[in-house]
Amino acid sequence: MSKITRFSVSVEDDLLEKFDRFCKEERFATRSEAVRQIIRDTLTRRAWEGKTHEAAGTLTLVYDHHRALLRDKLLAVQHDHADHVVATLHVHLEHDLCLEVIALRGPADKLQQLAAQLRGLKGIFKGELVMASAQT
Repeated sequence: MSKITRFSVSVEDDLLEKFDRFCKEERFATRSEAVRQIIRDTLTRRAWEGKTHEAAGTLTLVYDHHRALLRDKLLAVQHDHADHVVATLHVHLEHDLCLEVIALRGPADKLQQLAAQLRGLKGIFKGELVMASAQT
């Protein structure tokens, strides 16, 4: 863990009220924890724009597993990108509905392309990629 440095920030009263509400709603222990998280989120998002930054993430898919050939296509794409697919979790939601969480790691642009390819398959109802920096 790195050394903690204190700094001050000046904000308008109404912005501070909104920020304090945000901190309470998101259950941050302190304003500092909230600011650290916001800084990390911003830097991670910016790193994704750099395309080649090493990232980790999860792709959550909800789909109809009875859709013809969808399972085969999902597996084929994941096997084609085995260097970026770390693990998968498969959950049966209903008789026809499944949720799959795919853990990913690699260059941010490659993960975004892989997620787009999987989300675009016919029979996918929902697909959401959440990425984080794989570096500190």
